Amino acid sequence: MQQTGLSASNLSVFYGEKEAIKNVSLAFSPREVTALIGPSGCGKSTFLRSLNRMNDTIGGVRTKGEIWIDGENINEPGVDVVLLRQKIGMVWQRPNPFHKSIYENIAFGPRYHGVRKKKQLDEIVEECLRKSALWEETKDRLHSSALALSGGQQQRLCIARSIAVKPKVILMDEPASALDPVSTAKVEELIAELKQDYSIVIVTHNMHQAARVSDKTAFFYMGKVVEYDKTDKIFTNPSQKATDDYISGRFG
Repeated sequence: MQQTGLSASNLSVFYGEKEAIKNVSLAFSPREVTALIGPSGCGKSTFLRSLNRMNDTIGGVRTKGEIWIDGENINEPGVDVVLLRQKIGMVWQRPNPFHKSIYENIAFGPRYHGVRKKKQLDEIVEECLRKSALWEETKDRLHSSALALSGGQQQRLCIARSIAVKPKVILMDEPASALDPVSTAKVEELIAELKQDYSIVIVTHNMHQAARVSDKTAFFYMGKVVEYDKTDKIFTNPSQKATDDYISGRFG
């Protein structure tokens, strides 16, 4: 497995005695979007949360195997999970802005990691809002509550917040499933822009979305990766019958 970017090697995740992820190995390339698809309960969100140890917050979860980023196995004891989550950010299914101003939502992370100068924070806030296609909509109300934004704007703000600490990887767990079609299109456009600078791993139930936004796709079924390939191949000429059946809607 590569050890410069993000990769999982022989990863298994257990909820008590139940094995939710079964010996999965995947590597993610810089400046690419990888979609994780599969029916509900197949393990894709569990796998995604493993990549920055968010499963640590769930009681009774046990992990075997290795996850590498920049030559470090993040499953080793003593890994600083705060620094890890700075490097590998997460955007959740439902927008979850802090109960703070738009400005403070973005400045929070950099300030926590030691940025103190107002000019520098101002620059970070503007840069991240521009990158998330939100600057023009918010530049005149930066000190208003983030909760006053629309759902789609809140999700783009959460993406802006995730990139404020300069991650290498952004994990997205169905980031548009709670949004209307117009907001969904804006988030998809944003993903296309962000992949110029980041590796992005996205869980989605939406086959059309996976086909539109991703470079590679991994099909999960019953805790295993059935097939992992370029998205065009997965959707037009999959190697496995189970993949073809799922893509074509015959199960799932």
